[in-house]
Amino acid sequence: MSTAAWGRPAAGREPAGAALLAWLADSSAPGLCVVTGGAGCGKSALLAWLVRHGTRAGTERERAVHAFVPLGGLGVRGAVWTLADQLGLVARGPEEFLARLAADRRPVTVVLPDLHAADDPSALAELVLALNTYDHVRLVVETRSGTAVQVQLVDSGGAVMDLDEPQWTDEARRRSWDATHTATTAPPARQQAATVLELADPADPAALCAADPWQVTAAFDADPEEYGGLRAAWLRAGQSLCRDQEVAERALVLLTALGDAADPRLRPELARLAATAGWQLEWSRVRGDMTPPWPGPVLAMTTAGLPAGQALLADHEGVPRTVDTTDGTPVGRLPQLPGRPAALCVLADSTVLALDDQGHLHETKLPRAPRPTGLAALLDDGPTPAQRLTDTLRTHLARSPGTALCATPGVVAVGASDGTVHAVTPMSPDEPARTAALHTGPITALTAFDLPVADDGVTVPLLYSGGADGRVRAWSPAADPQPTPVAERTCPVAALAAGHTPRGLALAVAWADGLVELRLLDGGETRHLWPGTAVNALALTAGGSLLIGTDDRLLCLRPTVT
Repeated sequence: MSTAAWGRPAAGREPAGAALLAWLADSSAPGLCVVTGGAGCGKSALLAWLVRHGTRAGTERERAVHAFVPLGGLGVRGAVWTLADQLGLVARGPEEFLARLAADRRPVTVVLPDLHAADDPSALAELVLALNTYDHVRLVVETRSGTAVQVQLVDSGGAVMDLDEPQWTDEARRRSWDATHTATTAPPARQQAATVLELADPADPAALCAADPWQVTAAFDADPEEYGGLRAAWLRAGQSLCRDQEVAERALVLLTALGDAADPRLRPELARLAATAGWQLEWSRVRGDMTPPWPGPVLAMTTAGLPAGQALLADHEGVPRTVDTTDGTPVGRLPQLPGRPAALCVLADSTVLALDDQGHLHETKLPRAPRPTGLAALLDDGPTPAQRLTDTLRTHLARSPGTALCATPGVVAVGASDGTVHAVTPMSPDEPARTAALHTGPITALTAFDLPVADDGVTVPLLYSGGADGRVRAWSPAADPQPTPVAERTCPVAALAAGHTPRGLALAVAWADGLVELRLLDGGETRHLWPGTAVNALALTAGGSLLIGTDDRLLCLRPTVT
Protein backbone atom coordinates (compact mmCIF):
# COMPACT_ATOMS: atom_id res chain seq x y z
CA MET A 1 0.00 0.00 0.00
CA SER A 2 1.36 3.43 -0.89
CA THR A 3 1.32 6.34 1.50
CA ALA A 4 -1.03 8.16 -0.90
CA ALA A 5 -3.77 5.66 -0.01
CA TRP A 6 -3.74 7.06 3.51
CA GLY A 7 -5.22 10.44 2.61
CA ARG A 8 -3.98 13.74 3.96
CA PRO A 9 -3.83 14.83 7.60
CA ALA A 10 -5.97 17.79 8.57
CA ALA A 11 -4.89 21.44 8.73
CA GLY A 12 -1.72 21.20 6.67
CA ARG A 13 -0.04 18.59 8.87
CA GLU A 14 1.30 16.63 5.85
CA PRO A 15 4.95 17.08 6.96
CA ALA A 16 4.12 15.71 10.40
CA GLY A 17 2.16 12.80 8.91
CA ALA A 18 4.97 11.92 6.51
CA ALA A 19 7.48 12.02 9.38
CA LEU A 20 5.34 9.67 11.48
CA LEU A 21 5.05 7.19 8.61
CA ALA A 22 8.79 7.33 8.02
CA TRP A 23 9.45 6.75 11.71
CA LEU A 24 7.15 3.73 11.76
CA ALA A 25 8.94 2.19 8.78
CA ASP A 26 12.44 2.84 10.16
CA SER A 27 13.52 -0.14 12.27
CA SER A 28 16.57 1.79 13.49
CA ALA A 29 14.53 4.74 14.84
CA PRO A 30 13.80 5.08 18.59
CA GLY A 31 10.87 2.99 19.75
CA LEU A 32 9.15 5.99 21.35
CA CYS A 33 7.80 9.05 19.53
CA VAL A 34 6.50 11.88 21.73
CA VAL A 35 4.02 14.18 19.97
CA THR A 36 3.79 17.41 21.89
CA GLY A 37 2.73 21.03 21.54
CA GLY A 38 0.42 23.54 23.14
CA ALA A 39 -3.31 23.21 23.72
CA GLY A 40 -5.34 23.17 20.51
CA CYS A 41 -2.38 22.75 18.16
CA GLY A 42 -3.79 19.61 16.52
CA LYS A 43 -2.02 16.81 18.34
CA SER A 44 -5.16 14.73 18.79
CA ALA A 45 -6.25 15.27 15.18
CA LEU A 46 -2.88 14.06 13.91
CA LEU A 47 -3.01 10.91 16.04
CA ALA A 48 -6.62 10.29 15.02
CA TRP A 49 -5.45 10.37 11.38
CA LEU A 50 -2.68 7.88 12.17
CA VAL A 51 -5.02 5.52 14.02
CA ARG A 52 -7.80 5.75 11.44
CA HIS A 53 -5.53 4.61 8.66
CA GLY A 54 -3.31 2.34 10.74
CA THR A 55 -6.25 0.16 11.83
CA ARG A 56 -7.69 -0.40 8.34
CA ALA A 57 -7.59 -3.89 6.86
CA GLY A 58 -4.68 -4.27 4.45
CA THR A 59 -2.46 -1.62 6.04
CA GLU A 60 1.22 -2.42 5.65
CA ARG A 61 2.51 -4.39 8.63
CA GLU A 62 5.06 -1.79 9.73
CA ARG A 63 2.45 0.98 9.63
CA ALA A 64 -0.35 -0.88 11.37
CA VAL A 65 -1.65 0.37 14.73
CA HIS A 66 -2.45 -2.47 17.14
CA ALA A 67 -3.69 -0.58 20.21
CA PHE A 68 -5.16 2.88 20.76
CA VAL A 69 -5.96 4.06 24.31
CA PRO A 70 -6.99 7.66 25.06
CA LEU A 71 -5.54 8.20 28.52
CA GLY A 72 -7.67 11.14 29.64
CA GLY A 73 -9.16 10.29 33.03
CA LEU A 74 -7.64 6.80 33.13
CA GLY A 75 -5.44 5.39 35.86
CA VAL A 76 -2.67 2.85 35.34
CA ARG A 77 -4.88 -0.22 35.74
CA GLY A 78 -7.51 1.13 33.39
CA ALA A 79 -4.88 1.80 30.75
CA VAL A 80 -3.29 -1.62 31.26
CA TRP A 81 -6.60 -3.48 31.02
CA THR A 82 -7.57 -1.59 27.85
CA LEU A 83 -4.18 -2.26 26.26
CA ALA A 84 -4.34 -5.93 27.25
CA ASP A 85 -7.81 -6.27 25.74
CA GLN A 86 -6.72 -4.76 22.44
CA LEU A 87 -3.54 -6.85 22.28
CA GLY A 88 -5.29 -10.12 23.13
CA LEU A 89 -3.62 -10.49 26.53
CA VAL A 90 -4.90 -10.93 30.10
CA ALA A 91 -3.31 -9.16 33.06
CA ARG A 92 -4.42 -8.34 36.58
CA GLY A 93 -2.05 -5.37 36.85
CA PRO A 94 0.91 -3.54 35.29
CA GLU A 95 3.61 -6.06 36.28
CA GLU A 96 1.71 -9.00 34.86
CA PHE A 97 0.91 -7.03 31.70
CA LEU A 98 4.57 -6.16 31.16
CA ALA A 99 5.60 -9.78 31.71
CA ARG A 100 3.02 -11.13 29.27
CA LEU A 101 3.87 -8.51 26.66
CA ALA A 102 7.58 -9.32 27.03
CA ALA A 103 6.81 -13.01 26.37
CA ASP A 104 4.61 -12.18 23.37
CA ARG A 105 7.08 -11.25 20.67
CA ARG A 106 4.58 -10.00 18.08
CA PRO A 107 5.62 -6.53 16.85
CA VAL A 108 3.04 -4.00 18.04
CA THR A 109 2.47 -0.28 17.65
CA VAL A 110 0.61 1.48 20.46
CA VAL A 111 -0.88 5.00 20.27
CA LEU A 112 -1.55 6.78 23.57
CA PRO A 113 -3.19 10.25 23.34
CA ASP A 114 -3.82 12.67 26.22
CA LEU A 115 -1.16 11.50 28.67
CA HIS A 116 -1.23 14.90 30.38
CA ALA A 117 -4.98 14.42 31.12
CA ALA A 118 -4.60 10.97 32.72
CA ASP A 119 -5.63 10.36 36.31
CA ASP A 120 -1.99 9.74 37.28
CA PRO A 121 0.20 11.04 34.42
CA SER A 122 3.51 10.34 36.13
CA ALA A 123 2.66 6.69 36.84
CA LEU A 124 1.48 6.22 33.26
CA ALA A 125 4.68 7.83 31.99
CA GLU A 126 6.60 5.21 33.97
CA LEU A 127 4.52 2.54 32.24
CA VAL A 128 5.37 4.08 28.86
CA LEU A 129 9.08 4.07 29.71
CA ALA A 130 8.84 0.41 30.78
CA LEU A 131 7.15 -0.46 27.49
CA ASN A 132 9.86 1.43 25.64
CA THR A 133 12.45 -1.11 26.83
CA TYR A 134 10.89 -3.78 24.58
CA ASP A 135 12.31 -3.95 21.08
CA HIS A 136 9.07 -5.28 19.59
CA VAL A 137 6.93 -2.38 20.91
CA ARG A 138 6.63 1.03 19.22
CA LEU A 139 4.89 3.87 21.03
CA VAL A 140 3.33 7.13 19.89
CA VAL A 141 2.46 9.20 22.96
CA GLU A 142 0.75 12.59 23.01
CA THR A 143 1.29 15.03 25.84
CA ARG A 144 0.98 18.79 26.15
CA SER A 145 4.08 20.98 26.17
CA GLY A 146 5.25 22.35 29.48
CA THR A 147 3.94 19.48 31.59
CA ALA A 148 6.06 17.39 33.93
CA VAL A 149 5.35 14.23 31.96
CA GLN A 150 6.51 15.90 28.75
CA VAL A 151 9.90 16.48 30.37
CA GLN A 152 9.85 12.95 31.78
CA LEU A 153 9.38 11.41 28.32
CA VAL A 154 11.57 13.79 26.31
CA ASP A 155 14.47 13.05 28.64
CA SER A 156 14.17 9.33 27.81
CA GLY A 157 15.84 9.75 24.42
CA GLY A 158 12.80 9.08 22.26
CA ALA A 159 11.93 10.93 19.05
CA VAL A 160 10.10 14.23 19.65
CA MET A 161 7.63 16.00 17.37
CA ASP A 162 6.67 19.44 18.72
CA LEU A 163 3.74 20.60 16.59
CA ASP A 164 4.32 24.20 17.66
CA GLU A 165 7.44 24.17 15.48
CA PRO A 166 6.83 25.43 11.91
CA GLN A 167 8.48 22.52 10.04
CA TRP A 168 5.55 20.23 10.90
CA THR A 169 2.99 22.34 8.99
CA ASP A 170 2.55 23.15 5.29
CA GLU A 171 1.20 26.70 5.63
CA ALA A 172 -0.30 26.85 2.17
CA ARG A 173 -2.27 23.67 2.76
CA ARG A 174 -3.24 24.87 6.22
CA ARG A 175 -4.73 28.06 4.77
CA SER A 176 -6.58 26.04 2.14
CA TRP A 177 -7.87 23.71 4.83
CA ASP A 178 -9.01 26.58 7.04
CA ALA A 179 -10.90 28.10 4.12
CA THR A 180 -12.94 24.96 3.49
CA HIS A 181 -13.41 23.51 6.98
CA THR A 182 -15.15 24.89 10.00
CA ALA A 183 -13.51 24.58 13.37
CA THR A 184 -14.30 21.40 15.25
CA THR A 185 -14.39 20.89 18.93
CA ALA A 186 -12.28 18.08 20.31
CA PRO A 187 -14.22 15.44 22.22
CA PRO A 188 -14.15 16.01 25.96
CA ALA A 189 -11.60 14.06 27.94
CA ARG A 190 -12.83 11.24 30.13
CA GLN A 191 -14.13 12.61 33.40
CA GLN A 192 -11.60 12.49 36.20
CA ALA A 193 -12.20 9.69 38.67
CA ALA A 194 -14.55 10.38 41.51
CA THR A 195 -14.21 8.80 44.90
CA VAL A 196 -15.92 5.47 45.41
CA LEU A 197 -18.42 7.11 47.74
CA GLU A 198 -19.39 9.57 44.96
CA LEU A 199 -19.83 6.72 42.48
CA ALA A 200 -21.79 4.28 44.59
CA ASP A 201 -22.61 3.23 48.13
CA PRO A 202 -19.92 0.63 48.90
CA ALA A 203 -22.58 -1.42 50.71
CA ASP A 204 -24.69 -1.49 47.53
CA PRO A 205 -23.17 -3.84 44.90
CA ALA A 206 -25.98 -2.93 42.49
CA ALA A 207 -24.85 0.69 42.30
CA LEU A 208 -21.23 -0.36 41.93
CA CYS A 209 -21.99 -2.77 39.05
CA ALA A 210 -24.01 -0.08 37.27
CA ALA A 211 -21.39 2.68 37.61
CA ASP A 212 -18.80 3.64 34.99
CA PRO A 213 -16.27 0.81 35.46
CA TRP A 214 -13.31 2.99 34.50
CA GLN A 215 -14.16 5.49 37.21
CA VAL A 216 -14.65 2.68 39.72
CA THR A 217 -11.24 1.29 38.78
CA ALA A 218 -9.47 4.63 39.13
CA ALA A 219 -11.21 5.29 42.46
CA PHE A 220 -10.31 1.88 43.87
CA ASP A 221 -6.76 2.33 42.61
CA ALA A 222 -6.45 5.55 44.61
CA ASP A 223 -8.26 4.43 47.78
CA PRO A 224 -6.89 1.60 49.99
CA GLU A 225 -10.19 1.15 51.85
CA GLU A 226 -11.47 -2.41 51.16
CA TYR A 227 -15.22 -1.63 51.32
CA GLY A 228 -16.13 -5.04 52.67
CA GLY A 229 -13.97 -6.89 50.15
CA LEU A 230 -15.36 -5.25 47.01
CA ARG A 231 -12.14 -3.40 46.22
CA ALA A 232 -9.98 -6.55 46.26
CA ALA A 233 -12.53 -8.44 44.16
CA TRP A 234 -12.80 -5.59 41.64
CA LEU A 235 -9.04 -5.25 41.19
CA ARG A 236 -8.70 -9.05 40.92
CA ALA A 237 -11.14 -9.31 37.99
CA GLY A 238 -11.17 -5.75 36.69
CA GLN A 239 -10.16 -6.44 33.10
CA SER A 240 -13.42 -8.35 32.71
CA LEU A 241 -15.46 -5.93 34.81
CA CYS A 242 -14.47 -3.03 32.56
CA ARG A 243 -15.83 -4.75 29.46
CA ASP A 244 -19.12 -3.49 28.00
CA GLN A 245 -21.70 -5.80 29.60
CA GLU A 246 -24.95 -6.03 31.51
CA VAL A 247 -25.13 -5.52 35.27
CA ALA A 248 -25.89 -9.23 35.76
CA GLU A 249 -22.72 -10.29 33.95
CA ARG A 250 -20.60 -7.81 35.89
CA ALA A 251 -22.14 -8.97 39.16
CA LEU A 252 -21.35 -12.61 38.30
CA VAL A 253 -17.68 -11.86 37.61
CA LEU A 254 -17.40 -9.76 40.77
CA LEU A 255 -18.95 -12.63 42.73
CA THR A 256 -16.38 -15.12 41.38
CA ALA A 257 -13.59 -12.87 42.68
CA LEU A 258 -15.01 -12.26 46.15
CA GLY A 259 -12.91 -13.74 48.95
CA ASP A 260 -14.29 -15.58 51.98
CA ALA A 261 -13.25 -12.70 54.28
CA ALA A 262 -15.65 -10.32 52.50
CA ASP A 263 -18.75 -8.86 54.13
CA PRO A 264 -21.21 -11.82 54.21
CA ARG A 265 -24.00 -9.59 52.93
CA LEU A 266 -22.26 -9.09 49.60
CA ARG A 267 -22.41 -12.65 48.29
CA PRO A 268 -26.22 -13.11 48.33
CA GLU A 269 -26.76 -9.64 46.92
CA LEU A 270 -24.32 -10.23 44.04
CA ALA A 271 -25.92 -13.63 43.41
CA ARG A 272 -29.32 -11.91 43.17
CA LEU A 273 -27.95 -9.37 40.69
CA ALA A 274 -26.36 -12.16 38.63
CA ALA A 275 -29.53 -14.26 38.46
CA THR A 276 -30.16 -13.44 34.78
CA ALA A 277 -26.59 -14.16 33.67
CA GLY A 278 -25.85 -17.28 31.64
CA TRP A 279 -24.05 -18.92 34.54
CA GLN A 280 -24.66 -19.73 38.18
CA LEU A 281 -21.64 -19.67 40.47
CA GLU A 282 -21.61 -22.83 42.59
CA TRP A 283 -18.47 -21.90 44.52
CA SER A 284 -15.15 -20.14 44.19
CA ARG A 285 -11.85 -20.38 46.03
CA VAL A 286 -9.77 -17.22 45.91
CA ARG A 287 -6.16 -16.59 46.92
CA GLY A 288 -6.17 -16.07 50.68
CA ASP A 289 -9.38 -18.03 51.38
CA MET A 290 -9.30 -20.15 54.55
CA THR A 291 -12.62 -22.03 54.74
CA PRO A 292 -12.11 -24.18 52.72
CA PRO A 293 -8.58 -23.11 51.89
CA TRP A 294 -7.58 -21.90 48.46
CA PRO A 295 -5.71 -24.86 46.88
CA GLY A 296 -3.05 -22.66 45.30
CA PRO A 297 -2.45 -21.69 41.67
CA VAL A 298 -3.99 -24.21 39.26
CA LEU A 299 -1.68 -24.91 36.33
CA ALA A 300 -3.19 -28.26 35.32
CA MET A 301 -6.44 -30.01 36.17
CA THR A 302 -8.59 -33.04 35.28
CA THR A 303 -11.68 -34.87 36.45
CA ALA A 304 -11.38 -37.73 33.93
CA GLY A 305 -10.46 -41.06 35.51
CA LEU A 306 -11.24 -39.90 39.05
CA PRO A 307 -14.12 -40.90 41.34
CA ALA A 308 -17.27 -38.86 40.78
CA GLY A 309 -17.07 -35.62 42.72
CA GLN A 310 -13.29 -35.27 42.63
CA ALA A 311 -10.82 -33.21 40.61
CA LEU A 312 -7.05 -33.49 40.45
CA LEU A 313 -5.11 -30.19 40.40
CA ALA A 314 -1.40 -29.37 40.16
CA ASP A 315 0.12 -26.11 41.35
CA HIS A 316 3.18 -24.11 40.29
CA GLU A 317 5.47 -26.22 42.49
CA GLY A 318 4.32 -29.50 40.94
CA VAL A 319 2.19 -30.62 43.91
CA PRO A 320 -0.92 -32.57 42.78
CA ARG A 321 -3.99 -32.33 45.02
CA THR A 322 -7.45 -33.81 44.86
CA VAL A 323 -10.42 -31.62 45.79
CA ASP A 324 -14.13 -32.20 46.23
CA THR A 325 -15.94 -30.68 43.24
CA THR A 326 -18.99 -29.84 45.35
CA ASP A 327 -17.19 -27.10 47.28
CA GLY A 328 -13.42 -27.23 46.61
CA THR A 329 -12.60 -28.91 49.94
CA PRO A 330 -9.18 -30.66 49.88
CA VAL A 331 -9.38 -34.47 49.69
CA GLY A 332 -5.78 -35.61 49.34
CA ARG A 333 -2.28 -34.80 48.20
CA LEU A 334 0.18 -36.70 46.00
CA PRO A 335 3.99 -36.62 46.08
CA GLN A 336 5.53 -33.55 44.47
CA LEU A 337 6.33 -33.99 40.78
CA PRO A 338 9.58 -32.91 39.15
CA GLY A 339 9.24 -29.69 37.19
CA ARG A 340 6.44 -27.21 36.67
CA PRO A 341 3.30 -29.06 35.46
CA ALA A 342 1.72 -28.36 32.09
CA ALA A 343 -0.91 -31.15 31.96
CA LEU A 344 -2.29 -34.08 33.96
CA CYS A 345 -4.25 -37.24 33.20
CA VAL A 346 -5.32 -40.34 35.11
CA LEU A 347 -5.21 -43.88 33.66
CA ALA A 348 -7.63 -46.71 34.44
CA ASP A 349 -5.21 -48.27 36.97
CA SER A 350 -4.98 -44.97 38.88
CA THR A 351 -1.60 -44.06 37.40
CA VAL A 352 -1.25 -40.29 37.15
CA LEU A 353 0.73 -39.02 34.17
CA ALA A 354 2.06 -35.47 34.33
CA LEU A 355 3.74 -33.47 31.62
CA ASP A 356 6.07 -30.68 32.77
CA ASP A 357 6.76 -27.42 30.98
CA GLN A 358 10.00 -28.82 29.54
CA GLY A 359 8.10 -31.56 27.73
CA HIS A 360 9.06 -34.43 30.06
CA LEU A 361 6.57 -37.10 31.13
CA HIS A 362 6.36 -38.21 34.78
CA GLU A 363 4.18 -40.78 36.54
CA THR A 364 2.87 -41.36 40.04
CA LYS A 365 -0.08 -43.15 41.65
CA LEU A 366 -3.27 -41.99 43.32
CA PRO A 367 -3.25 -43.00 47.01
CA ARG A 368 -6.25 -45.30 46.51
CA ALA A 369 -4.48 -47.43 43.86
CA PRO A 370 -4.17 -51.10 44.97
CA ARG A 371 -0.73 -52.65 44.87
CA PRO A 372 0.00 -56.33 44.04
CA THR A 373 0.85 -58.45 47.05
CA GLY A 374 2.05 -61.98 47.70
CA LEU A 375 2.24 -64.33 44.73
CA ALA A 376 0.79 -61.74 42.35
CA ALA A 377 3.65 -59.39 43.11
CA LEU A 378 6.22 -62.14 42.47
CA LEU A 379 4.65 -63.23 39.16
CA ASP A 380 4.13 -59.71 37.83
CA ASP A 381 7.58 -58.18 38.21
CA GLY A 382 7.77 -56.69 34.69
CA PRO A 383 6.61 -53.32 33.42
CA THR A 384 2.92 -52.64 33.97
CA PRO A 385 0.66 -51.74 31.03
CA ALA A 386 0.78 -48.13 32.23
CA GLN A 387 4.57 -48.16 32.25
CA ARG A 388 4.69 -49.66 28.75
CA LEU A 389 2.21 -47.04 27.55
CA THR A 390 4.34 -44.29 29.09
CA ASP A 391 7.44 -45.69 27.38
CA THR A 392 5.63 -45.59 24.02
CA LEU A 393 4.68 -41.95 24.56
CA ARG A 394 8.21 -41.03 25.63
CA THR A 395 9.54 -42.51 22.39
CA HIS A 396 7.47 -40.03 20.42
CA LEU A 397 8.27 -37.12 22.71
CA ALA A 398 11.99 -37.71 22.11
CA ARG A 399 11.43 -36.23 18.64
CA SER A 400 9.53 -33.14 19.78
CA PRO A 401 8.88 -31.99 23.38
CA GLY A 402 5.44 -32.66 24.80
CA THR A 403 3.13 -29.73 25.41
CA ALA A 404 -0.30 -31.27 26.22
CA LEU A 405 -1.75 -34.51 27.58
CA CYS A 406 -5.11 -36.25 28.08
CA ALA A 407 -6.59 -39.70 28.70
CA THR A 408 -9.85 -41.68 28.65
CA PRO A 409 -10.37 -45.44 29.02
CA GLY A 410 -10.15 -45.65 25.23
CA VAL A 411 -7.16 -43.43 24.44
CA VAL A 412 -4.12 -41.68 25.90
CA ALA A 413 -2.68 -38.82 23.86
CA VAL A 414 0.13 -36.30 23.98
CA GLY A 415 0.51 -33.14 21.93
CA ALA A 416 3.93 -31.88 20.90
CA SER A 417 5.63 -28.62 20.11
CA ASP A 418 5.71 -29.45 16.38
CA GLY A 419 1.88 -29.48 16.14
CA THR A 420 1.45 -33.26 16.15
CA VAL A 421 -0.74 -35.42 18.38
CA HIS A 422 0.25 -39.01 19.27
CA ALA A 423 -2.55 -41.33 20.45
CA VAL A 424 -2.10 -44.74 22.13
CA THR A 425 -4.75 -47.34 23.00
CA PRO A 426 -4.42 -48.28 26.71
CA MET A 427 -5.47 -51.87 26.02
CA SER A 428 -2.62 -52.20 23.49
CA PRO A 429 0.20 -50.13 24.98
CA ASP A 430 2.92 -51.78 22.87
CA GLU A 431 1.32 -50.94 19.54
CA PRO A 432 2.71 -47.93 17.64
CA ALA A 433 0.97 -44.67 18.39
CA ARG A 434 -1.28 -43.12 15.79
CA THR A 435 -0.01 -39.69 14.85
CA ALA A 436 -1.67 -36.71 13.17
CA ALA A 437 -0.25 -33.29 12.30
CA LEU A 438 -3.08 -31.01 13.44
CA HIS A 439 -1.65 -27.55 14.05
CA THR A 440 0.85 -25.01 12.85
CA GLY A 441 3.05 -24.45 15.88
CA PRO A 442 2.76 -26.09 19.31
CA ILE A 443 -0.23 -27.97 20.64
CA THR A 444 -1.39 -25.97 23.67
CA ALA A 445 -4.25 -28.12 24.97
CA LEU A 446 -5.76 -31.61 24.58
CA THR A 447 -8.95 -33.26 25.78
CA ALA A 448 -10.91 -36.37 24.84
CA PHE A 449 -13.99 -38.45 25.56
CA ASP A 450 -15.18 -41.89 24.50
CA LEU A 451 -18.17 -41.56 22.15
CA PRO A 452 -20.75 -44.41 22.29
CA VAL A 453 -21.40 -45.83 18.82
CA ALA A 454 -23.49 -48.91 19.68
CA ASP A 455 -25.97 -50.10 22.30
CA ASP A 456 -23.56 -52.79 23.52
CA GLY A 457 -21.19 -50.22 25.03
CA VAL A 458 -18.75 -49.96 22.12
CA THR A 459 -17.10 -46.53 22.08
CA VAL A 460 -14.78 -44.59 19.81
CA PRO A 461 -12.39 -42.02 21.31
CA LEU A 462 -12.73 -38.47 20.07
CA LEU A 463 -9.83 -36.07 20.63
CA TYR A 464 -9.94 -32.28 20.61
CA SER A 465 -6.69 -30.37 20.27
CA GLY A 466 -6.00 -26.66 20.66
CA GLY A 467 -2.99 -24.87 19.26
CA ALA A 468 -0.94 -21.71 19.32
CA ASP A 469 -2.43 -21.15 15.85
CA GLY A 470 -5.81 -20.33 17.45
CA ARG A 471 -7.59 -23.44 16.18
CA VAL A 472 -9.47 -26.26 17.88
CA ARG A 473 -9.36 -29.48 15.83
CA ALA A 474 -11.29 -32.75 16.27
CA TRP A 475 -9.77 -36.16 15.54
CA SER A 476 -10.71 -39.77 16.15
CA PRO A 477 -7.50 -41.82 15.91
CA ALA A 478 -9.38 -44.45 13.87
CA ALA A 479 -10.06 -41.91 11.10
CA ASP A 480 -8.64 -38.83 9.42
CA PRO A 481 -8.84 -35.51 11.27
CA GLN A 482 -11.81 -33.32 10.46
CA PRO A 483 -10.63 -30.82 7.81
CA THR A 484 -12.44 -27.81 9.30
CA PRO A 485 -11.55 -26.49 12.76
CA VAL A 486 -14.24 -26.83 15.40
CA ALA A 487 -13.38 -23.30 16.53
CA GLU A 488 -10.93 -20.65 15.39
CA ARG A 489 -9.88 -17.25 16.72
CA THR A 490 -6.87 -14.96 16.33
CA CYS A 491 -5.35 -15.90 19.70
CA PRO A 492 -3.95 -19.21 21.02
CA VAL A 493 -6.02 -21.82 22.79
CA ALA A 494 -5.13 -21.91 26.51
CA ALA A 495 -7.10 -24.93 27.80
CA LEU A 496 -9.70 -27.51 26.77
CA ALA A 497 -12.12 -29.87 28.51
CA ALA A 498 -14.72 -32.23 27.05
CA GLY A 499 -17.10 -34.82 28.42
CA HIS A 500 -20.58 -36.20 28.94
CA THR A 501 -22.92 -34.04 31.02
CA PRO A 502 -26.64 -34.21 31.87
CA ARG A 503 -27.20 -31.83 28.94
CA GLY A 504 -25.24 -34.00 26.51
CA LEU A 505 -21.73 -33.74 25.18
CA ALA A 506 -19.91 -30.54 26.07
CA LEU A 507 -16.66 -28.89 24.97
CA ALA A 508 -15.08 -26.08 26.99
CA VAL A 509 -12.43 -23.82 25.44
CA ALA A 510 -10.31 -21.17 27.14
CA TRP A 511 -8.47 -18.70 24.94
CA ALA A 512 -5.29 -16.76 25.67
CA ASP A 513 -7.17 -13.44 25.67
CA GLY A 514 -9.24 -14.56 28.68
CA LEU A 515 -12.44 -15.77 27.00
CA VAL A 516 -13.98 -19.05 28.19
CA GLU A 517 -16.57 -20.79 26.01
CA LEU A 518 -18.76 -23.76 26.91
CA ARG A 519 -20.20 -25.44 23.82
CA LEU A 520 -23.17 -27.72 24.52
CA LEU A 521 -22.69 -29.85 21.44
CA ASP A 522 -26.01 -31.71 21.40
CA GLY A 523 -28.07 -28.53 21.64
CA GLY A 524 -25.82 -26.25 19.59
CA GLU A 525 -25.67 -23.72 22.44
CA THR A 526 -22.58 -21.75 23.55
CA ARG A 527 -22.01 -19.85 26.82
CA HIS A 528 -19.30 -17.22 27.25
CA LEU A 529 -17.45 -15.98 30.30
CA TRP A 530 -14.57 -13.55 30.85
CA PRO A 531 -13.19 -14.32 34.35
CA GLY A 532 -10.78 -11.36 34.22
CA THR A 533 -7.61 -13.41 34.56
CA ALA A 534 -5.65 -15.85 32.44
CA VAL A 535 -7.14 -19.36 32.47
CA ASN A 536 -4.64 -22.20 32.87
CA ALA A 537 -6.90 -25.25 33.06
CA LEU A 538 -10.48 -26.43 32.59
CA ALA A 539 -12.41 -29.53 33.68
CA LEU A 540 -16.02 -30.69 33.44
CA THR A 541 -17.85 -32.45 36.25
CA ALA A 542 -20.29 -35.32 35.73
CA GLY A 543 -23.04 -32.96 36.86
CA GLY A 544 -22.29 -30.55 34.01
CA SER A 545 -20.45 -27.85 35.94
CA LEU A 546 -17.30 -26.20 34.61
CA LEU A 547 -14.16 -25.90 36.73
CA ILE A 548 -11.87 -22.99 35.82
CA GLY A 549 -8.34 -22.90 37.22
CA THR A 550 -6.22 -19.72 37.27
CA ASP A 551 -3.23 -18.34 39.15
CA ASP A 552 -5.43 -16.87 41.89
CA ARG A 553 -8.85 -18.55 41.66
CA LEU A 554 -10.56 -21.92 41.31
CA LEU A 555 -14.14 -21.49 40.10
CA CYS A 556 -17.04 -23.85 39.66
CA LEU A 557 -19.90 -22.58 37.50
CA ARG A 558 -22.97 -24.20 36.03
CA PRO A 559 -24.63 -22.96 32.83
CA THR A 560 -28.17 -21.85 33.59
CA VAL A 561 -31.03 -23.51 31.76
CA THR A 562 -32.64 -21.17 29.25
